[in-house]
Amino acid sequence: MRSSNPVFSRRGFSRDNGYAGFNTAPQAGGPAVGTVQGNPYAQGAGNPYANPYAQQDVQPGMPPQAPARTGAMTMDDVVMRTATTLGTLIVTATLAWWFLPVDAANINKSYGIAVGAGLVAFVLALVQSFKRKASPALILAYAALEGVFLGVISSAVDEHIANGAAMQAVIGTMAVFAGVLVAYKTGLIRVNRRFYGFVMAAAIGFVLLMAVNMLFAVFGGGDGLGFRSGGLGIMFGIIGIILGACFLALDFKMVEDGIAYGAPREEAWLAAFGLTLTLVWIYMEFLRLIAILQGND
Repeated sequence: MRSSNPVFSRRGFSRDNGYAGFNTAPQAGGPAVGTVQGNPYAQGAGNPYANPYAQQDVQPGMPPQAPARTGAMTMDDVVMRTATTLGTLIVTATLAWWFLPVDAANINKSYGIAVGAGLVAFVLALVQSFKRKASPALILAYAALEGVFLGVISSAVDEHIANGAAMQAVIGTMAVFAGVLVAYKTGLIRVNRRFYGFVMAAAIGFVLLMAVNMLFAVFGGGDGLGFRSGGLGIMFGIIGIILGACFLALDFKMVEDGIAYGAPREEAWLAAFGLTLTLVWIYMEFLRLIAILQGND
């Protein structure tokens, strides 16, 4: 159950490492698995958390359900872990905003600390992404350092480019989160293998394009190929927000399937990690888009 952020990979819940139960059907020519074909929550039907020795008393016509597990992940666990991770990020972002000013006298020092914190946060996120188990200390350290980076960058944009941009970006991020959650719960967004493949392909292309633009900016100066300014910047900002919304839907699917499968409680930290990465992605895209729009006024 790894992060849905396009920079990182995700561990799904299926037998053959497919995403979130999409590959839970028995393989052709293989032995029959489970008591109801296609039920990803049945004992042995691709559920990595199922007890292979558990016996169920299944009533005729009723699909088998995953048995209750001691210490299984619940929605409350996910909410609490996510609140803790985001709370840590918000606290350090606020402290960075106030104690690392971006005025003329301190701008180089503040930017240096922000960039350093951002790079370390990126490394910690990569390490957690490739770990088989969640490390709460690693996740909270990532959130704290990412908060420092976001606090300085948000302060710089808010004070020097677009007054009020940070609050607008926060409101926009909250609106996207609420909208995607409602759309997912009502079935307007259906997360399946095709949706997952399309989103991942689009995200990989987006990230590679932005990386090329950054390289041109580093070696050629300015905004590189111009993908982050002007009309193109606005277009790619909107695309970035849409991709972030799609990854939120994948995060919700990940949480839903993890609870249904009876994933261990510590997996809630991975869900919180993935949600935090996605929300940071959306916030940064909103902040960049608002800066472009107000900077052109």
